[in-house]
Amino acid sequence: MAVGQNQRNRKNDPMVSKTGKAKLGPLTVTQLSKLLESSTKPKEKAKIQRALNKRPPVAVPTATAAVA
Repeated sequence: MAVGQNQRNRKNDPMVSKTGKAKLGPLTVTQLSKLLESSTKPKEKAKIQRALNKRPPVAVPTATAAVA
């Protein structure tokens, strides 16, 4: 029996799609990197890496701005 066939008894989870796969859209960069480290499947790792690449890089405050 497929994951999505028993819709009547399934609880709605905003982080899981209808087929049971995780949604990566609302996750932060740190959550995605943690998920990438814990994942073991190459297909999942590629999906997470693509999601990380779509995000803008995290801005790191520089020490020179604090001095000035």
